[in-house]
Amino acid sequence: MTSQNKTLITIMGPTAIGKTFLSILLAKYFNTEIISCDSRQFFKEMTIGTAVPSRKELEAATHHFIQDRSIFEDYNVGSFERDALQTLEKLFQKHDVVIMVGGSGLYVQAVLKGLDDFPKVDPSIRVRLNHVLETEGIISLQQQLKELDLQTYNTITLDNPQRVIRALEICIGTKLPYSSFTGKAKEKRNFNSITVGLHADRQKIYNRINYRVDLMIENGLLEEAKQLYAHRNLNALQTVGYKELFSFFDGEITKEFAIEEIKKNTRRFAKRQLTWFRKDTDILWFDFEEDPENIIRSIKAVI
Repeated sequence: MTSQNKTLITIMGPTAIGKTFLSILLAKYFNTEIISCDSRQFFKEMTIGTAVPSRKELEAATHHFIQDRSIFEDYNVGSFERDALQTLEKLFQKHDVVIMVGGSGLYVQAVLKGLDDFPKVDPSIRVRLNHVLETEGIISLQQQLKELDLQTYNTITLDNPQRVIRALEICIGTKLPYSSFTGKAKEKRNFNSITVGLHADRQKIYNRINYRVDLMIENGLLEEAKQLYAHRNLNALQTVGYKELFSFFDGEITKEFAIEEIKKNTRRFAKRQLTWFRKDTDILWFDFEEDPENIIRSIKAVI
């Protein structure tokens, strides 16, 4: 078992804020390795649209869970919790400190605190909800969730149909809000945890997002999306940056409008990320332009 003198430093924050840069800097300082908990970066077929670290960045520190599986594999947060804990067990045998980084709040929570325990519900509910998704689209499901559980509606990733359907099936199957089953006491982890959050003024975040999307387009996002178009119904591809371009390929919208939609939906995603992260009062928050030496000093003060 991992002893309590081992520490996992988690870096959180909205998309495009600079988490990768800080994670590599900390990995070098503590001479350790990085666990990625960005659920969009697990898949090897998706590179540009998920802002996977560059080859230079990946070579600067050992990373785990970056493009280590295919979009054709079923992989969910429960699987990641299991695999990440097993990886941590091995890494803590040779390192006192490990870095974890990512913007997927649910995946961070799974590693740090464990997943919530939900009752079993009738499988036919999910079948019906999937039918609604296919025939009416995700907006219909989002509206239903807003009516049944506003708290969950305001915190989960609404453009992920599986997350929306999961919440709805619990609401419908138990006749209780999905949020009423979350936040319960769970088994304590056998390592110490420090969480660092990066933030910036909203307009700065939005400007960085807009710039990143333009850069993705320049770097070939359209071509990458075209290669994945035939598999557009896979769960891994129901994500910002791809689904908008699929609508363009279908002739539903123009290329220019698709790009603006990517920017808008990414900004919305960043806003939901911050809403999720701010629920955690233990996060050490820093401005994204903070001197890294100050961040390191603050971390060392609590290790």
